[in-house]
This record gives sequence, C-alpha cells and structure tokens, in this order.
Amino acid sequence: MGSRIARVSGTPGKTQLMNVYELRPGSREQEAGTSGTAPPTSPRSLYLLDLPGYGYARASQADRAGHRRLLRGVLRRPRLAGVVWLLDIRHQPSRDDLAMHAALDDAGVPVLAALTKADKVPRGQAARRRAAIEAALALSAEQVLVTSTRRRDGVADLRAAITARARNGLRENDDAATA
Repeated sequence: MGSRIARVSGTPGKTQLMNVYELRPGSREQEAGTSGTAPPTSPRSLYLLDLPGYGYARASQADRAGHRRLLRGVLRRPRLAGVVWLLDIRHQPSRDDLAMHAALDDAGVPVLAALTKADKVPRGQAARRRAAIEAALALSAEQVLVTSTRRRDGVADLRAAITARARNGLRENDDAATA
C-alpha cells in the first residue's frame, strides 16, 4: 500500500481550508502547511493543493462563497501545472460539476478527472458510467481515469499521471524563466 499524505474522512465536505503539501522528489511526501496561500517555492518544489469540495460541502453560504474565491485564485496561479478533479462515478455530473467544468475550461488549466468509487458499481457498468461522464463534460479519454482506493484500481495510473504532469509543469516553468 502506498504512502498517504492526508487523512480522509468518511463524511463528505470536511475539508474547509486549502491544505498545502510539499512533494519533494526522492523523499516521502510531507505536509508543508495548511493555509490560504502556498509557501514560497523553489525550483525543485512541487506542491499539491487540496481544496474544499463543492458538491456535498456542509458549509454556510458565506463559506461556500469563500471556497469559490479560493478556487478562482488558485486557477490564476501562473505555475499551476494542472488540476485533478475528483468525481463520483456513480452520479451524472451535477449543476455544480458543470459550473466547475466551465471554470476549469475558462482558466485553460489541464484537467485530469479521477472518477472515484469504481468499487461501488459493477465492472461492466463502470465503462458505461465513464463514457457518460466524458460526454457530459466534453472530456477526452486521456483526461479521465477510473479509480477505486478500496480495490486500488487506477491508483498507480493516477499517481503516474500526476507525476508526469508535475514534471512537465516544472519544465515549462523552467523554460519560461529562462526565456
């Protein structure tokens, strides 16, 4: 079993702050802090930002508005390498999902949709659910991974995709800094 970098809750909507994790190549993932802004970066630092969810968040309207402002700020970060968007494979995209898709599309950010909870649907149905979600959100097959932490389905592929995107983002930022 791989290392974990965050505690998870069985109750949706528990994340209320941006959790910032520093991922250093060649070392175990380590939490850098939990705040509204990321710590200063160095050329070799990679950061994973865990943002509050929007679909099932049990938060006040004011908190939800704050979450939207936080997301807009994150999407404007020039060094943002991409977004991993967690979606429950069991459900058709909601109005909130469609709004999130529009925000991601407007920001021009590379998106990888991780369809979670694949263990909760029959294997044959997972492919149909994936196709329906891809179509509803106009995502390409390369932008979607089916995952299950319980069965470990897709977890290695997700880790590899995140690592590859982060490395590409570092190269792009290094190239931009030297241009």
